[in-house]
Amino acid sequence: MIVKVSVLGGAGTIGSMAVKILASSGMFSEVIIGDVAYEKAKKLASEIGVKGVSAVKVDVTDSDKLHKTIKSSDVVLSCVGPFYKFAPIVLRASIKAGVNHVDICDDVDATEALLKMDKEAKMAGISALIGMGSSPGVANVLVKFCADTLLDEVESIDIYHAHGGEETEGPAVVKHRIHSMIIPVPVFLDGEFKTVKVLDESGKALEEDVEFAEVGTYRVYAYPHPETITLPRYIKGVRRVTNLGLVLPPAYAELIKGIVRLGMTSEEPIEVNGKKIAPIDFAVAFALHQRPKLLREAGINEPMGCLKIVVKGKKKGEPSTYIFSMFSRGMGMREGTGVPAALGTMLMAMGKIKLKGVFPPEAAVDPIELFMLAKEKIRIGGTVGLPIRVEYIDRSGKVQRLSLESLVKTP
Repeated sequence: MIVKVSVLGGAGTIGSMAVKILASSGMFSEVIIGDVAYEKAKKLASEIGVKGVSAVKVDVTDSDKLHKTIKSSDVVLSCVGPFYKFAPIVLRASIKAGVNHVDICDDVDATEALLKMDKEAKMAGISALIGMGSSPGVANVLVKFCADTLLDEVESIDIYHAHGGEETEGPAVVKHRIHSMIIPVPVFLDGEFKTVKVLDESGKALEEDVEFAEVGTYRVYAYPHPETITLPRYIKGVRRVTNLGLVLPPAYAELIKGIVRLGMTSEEPIEVNGKKIAPIDFAVAFALHQRPKLLREAGINEPMGCLKIVVKGKKKGEPSTYIFSMFSRGMGMREGTGVPAALGTMLMAMGKIKLKGVFPPEAAVDPIELFMLAKEKIRIGGTVGLPIRVEYIDRSGKVQRLSLESLVKTP
């Protein structure tokens, strides 16, 4: 069977991870690496060395070239950032081409824009799975698993993440972080949608010191991730949904906060020594220039990260809490986001995502199918499948370590 996937932004940090997994999965006859950085894309295709993997230069703002690239695909995976600029552009192209779509968009305002395309996607007869990374992505699926299988009632969902130390970091990532500190951050508190601002008192009131397995304890702040707007729509009865995170090291996060506080976020060029420079471009370049020094000073010499999901509710009338942790050292955002993106793309290609329209992971991804596919296809650093630690806390506060496999078998 001929199955063709086009990975846009496929030569980037996250996209290249997804490309390698898709190419090695044995499920695709063609894997197209579409990227504006054509030389990087060609090099990646050559390094993979698998028949059917090829590169094409594509700028997603060139609608004609984008359409030509994806029109014959069975699935499009978009890893092009920053998402608040490019996610709607790529989804529109997928709808126009009538091609099923997966992306890793974690910008809340972009997610809202994507969800508004639901009717168009349905009319085109396509499935568009958005936010299929780590958070959002695996976080949503684990919450769905908890709600469907482990608890009778879900009362609160708190999602935490800390990661950093990747070998490289691109300007789009830094712009995403700046963007997340500027816009209102949606949260779901006491059964109502509200917004806070990261650097205002409303945002500071939500800050917590959180212990992350194998990574450390850090103070996390409000993140405008889409789980807070999608999970309340799909998890009945939930009264609280928050998302708090941090980029490591903390000094790097504070540097980016400082950029925002100083107002160096304008894209309107100003003249500096006879040259026109946008303040945000200088700020991003400066942050990236300082990053290696800040990593050295913090003693971080490898990628690391942890996603922690705390779901509280009731089982047979008794208070119950499940804590899911995905953590790693030697792996970071590249694997944490690239692996779920590849898995979501494979599920789409396999026909496992049957819902039409535009939707988040909790609406259409079967948790068991995701876990089983990961166990079959994912082998990274000696780890098989998704490295998920599960803890259960009963009404007395007793903590019990559980295996995901044992829970999957629970009737």
